[in-house]
Amino acid sequence: MKNIRNFCIIAHIDHGKSTLADRMLQITKTIEDRKMVAQALDDMDLEREKGITIKAHAIQMLHKIGNEQFVLNLIDTPGHVDFSYEVSRAIASCEGAILIVDASQGIQAQTISNLYLALENDLTIIPILNKIDLPNADPELVKDQIVDLIGCERDEILAASGKTGEGVLEILDAICARIPGPVGTVDAPLQAMVFDSVFNSFRGIIAYFRIKNGVLRKGDKVKFMSTGKEYYADEVGVLGMDLKPRDFVAAGDVGYIISGIKTATEVKVGDTITTLANPSPEALQGFEDVKPMVFAGIYPVDTDEYEELRASMEKLQLNDASLVFEPESSAALGFGFRCGFLGMLHMEIIQERLEREFNMTVITTVPNVSYICYTTKGEKLEINNPSELPEQNLIDYVEEPFIKAQIITKTEYIGAIMTLCIEKRGMLQNQLYLTTDRIELTFEMPLAEIVFDFYDRLKTISKGYASFDYFRIGYQQSLLVKLDILLNGDQVDALSALIHKDHAYELGKKICMKLRELIPRQQFLIALQAAIGAKIIARETINALRKDVTAKCYGGDISRKRKLLEKQKEGKKRMRQVGSVEVPQAAFLAVLKLNS
Repeated sequence: MKNIRNFCIIAHIDHGKSTLADRMLQITKTIEDRKMVAQALDDMDLEREKGITIKAHAIQMLHKIGNEQFVLNLIDTPGHVDFSYEVSRAIASCEGAILIVDASQGIQAQTISNLYLALENDLTIIPILNKIDLPNADPELVKDQIVDLIGCERDEILAASGKTGEGVLEILDAICARIPGPVGTVDAPLQAMVFDSVFNSFRGIIAYFRIKNGVLRKGDKVKFMSTGKEYYADEVGVLGMDLKPRDFVAAGDVGYIISGIKTATEVKVGDTITTLANPSPEALQGFEDVKPMVFAGIYPVDTDEYEELRASMEKLQLNDASLVFEPESSAALGFGFRCGFLGMLHMEIIQERLEREFNMTVITTVPNVSYICYTTKGEKLEINNPSELPEQNLIDYVEEPFIKAQIITKTEYIGAIMTLCIEKRGMLQNQLYLTTDRIELTFEMPLAEIVFDFYDRLKTISKGYASFDYFRIGYQQSLLVKLDILLNGDQVDALSALIHKDHAYELGKKICMKLRELIPRQQFLIALQAAIGAKIIARETINALRKDVTAKCYGGDISRKRKLLEKQKEGKKRMRQVGSVEVPQAAFLAVLKLNS
């Protein structure tokens, strides 16, 4: 065990984690040069297309210093704020972390956030200055920032380039020298924490674990402590580029178990595996439950595919434990699921994965957050969907979740960013100059305001130089109203939204104008209305497709024309009563991108 090192790589998005991991795999000869590709650990097409890591990936490498051989278990983590749950799972399985900082961009919001997460878990931090080969790199200035942030010595910071491979060997040596080996007892009862799992259509569910104490042998009868289910360990082993079977895995190891589990709900991330022969008296402290930030409904386009969608979501949940869902039904869309996501990018990725990996075509409703409503009777209700909100006269007041947002940017963009945050009902708490031209702004603002397009607009106005991180601080009372969209007097519940009273008119007008462009014209007139309770605040009209019934009248008496027009009007009126309006999927999606 003294020669095992478990560590993860943490950094802000796009600071070069995956590239550095690629060089480590090459130097340790874990992957052959002929099989080497960029982002070698990212095995999803989506990850390669977008150039980001979505899943934390574990792999074992061997590194020799002198005559001693070290086993390095690496977990490469995502950098985007929406996937911070993946980072917390990786950190819970390690003794050390490599903190990477881009030599040209310096410390950014997610760097600080991930560092605090690692320090809370008492991890040994190795600071790395990456991308030193870039022409606009400023290593000395960024080293000062790292020293201020961590409080380490300047000579503890290692300089490297993931692209050229410079300095990577020194990093591997430092991992072996600085990060402590795992603590645990081989003779104790087995305690293995599950930190991830994947579904394999041939072999069932493969669970990845980190063993804290004991030994797990092939053929052992094991028990998952939180579900109480028992299985035989058909195959155990360690994680290379492929799964590597072993006869046993012991304390300190990171490995996998295949035991023919078919049901997705029987494996929970954070669960403890023990053996029946020598059971552990208590489970390990798993990591905290995920707290979804954004809620949206996902419905199959074809209602017959509901059960298929459920199975697909369960398989996705295995691979992405931060996805939370429960069944719900909608008058407009039929049966579907109410899903909790960590953010808008997370929601987009889940939708993409459903379409690519499971061939499911789905409709996503307008995202919102959960509110707390206090009624005049003194009841406290949790509102996850605008349709659950009681009538206006029964509401005493509504509270909405607030967040503390940290934005790190260049001083020249302060004005534009402050304008954006104040427009989103943000209140400036603090501004701190990190260097002469870099500033950290701290705002308190409602979570609902950042759900839609905040991140995209922040990137646009700062030309990509602002980094953003946030965490929840609780609920505060707000003046919120329910905005309904009516089509010919019928409410479309998938387009309802809870919104601040000051913004309701503006949003109602925008939605009506957008829907007018997207809903095809019918044989009858369609009234699009935005309403708060019984009060209509905005209206657009989609005119009917009409035939010119007076075309055959050449001159003659006006009453003849009027008679024909009145007859047509009657027919249109009758058609409107029985006709229904089909809302295209594009209309639901367009509401998400109103400001773009």
